[in-house]
Amino acid sequence: MGLDWNYWVFRIESIRVLQFGQKNFPIAISFFPSFRILVNPKGKRPFAIMQNTIDARSIALPTTFHKSTIPMPENISKNILFIVGDFVEDYEIMVPWQAMLMLEHRCFAICPGKKPGDSIATAIHDFEGHQTYSEKPGHRFGINADFDQIQLDQMDALVLPGGRAPEYLRLNDRVLEMVRHFFEAKKPVAAICHGPQILAAAGVLKNRQCSCYPAVRYEVSMNGGTYIEPSAGMDSVHVDGNLVTAPAWPAHPAWMRAFSKML
Repeated sequence: MGLDWNYWVFRIESIRVLQFGQKNFPIAISFFPSFRILVNPKGKRPFAIMQNTIDARSIALPTTFHKSTIPMPENISKNILFIVGDFVEDYEIMVPWQAMLMLEHRCFAICPGKKPGDSIATAIHDFEGHQTYSEKPGHRFGINADFDQIQLDQMDALVLPGGRAPEYLRLNDRVLEMVRHFFEAKKPVAAICHGPQILAAAGVLKNRQCSCYPAVRYEVSMNGGTYIEPSAGMDSVHVDGNLVTAPAWPAHPAWMRAFSKML
């Protein structure tokens, strides 16, 4: 897939496209809250990339299209890779994913052992007065890119959400190779909460400053990094070169603001 394609944005409710340009079109699909269409500028039929899907296998598309009135300048739109896994923290994948789409970047979610159209479970971690965070079931989140076929040289930035997923993602050698690619190329990297567990395992924190969930602090320091204490409200962000880190989802506004400035 080329990366210089135009785009079209649909407004969707249930299983029907409400409006597309000046025309309405029906669409057949099991369930989804949103998606976008990338279209080759040479006029070939569109290729659909599903965002946050449960099951995206059956799509009926019109044969003619009207381009969105919202411009998408190629010089500012970036390709952002999200490495995720089962029981990633719900907010920490959903919020940055939607924030980057809102800014008209292209987002690619990959997971070891998963293919486009598959989904992962998420977990909601909350702060409710206990000695540690609580955990509740979250939404399903759709995978839209192939872990084995992703082309890292076409990715401009990396996001590592937290939750429980980093515990096992850091055991995957290919995940660690991917992370090292972004650091070697000095591309922007955003990690939050337990996401820095993957950074520590990849060996990229030596002589770097890193914020994270406090329970991860020793993994940062034991792997050569300097742990940055979060604010009392867990809403702080820390920037060190191409790396932007934060302790937990209350920091999303500051974390995403700092990350977006790097893109």
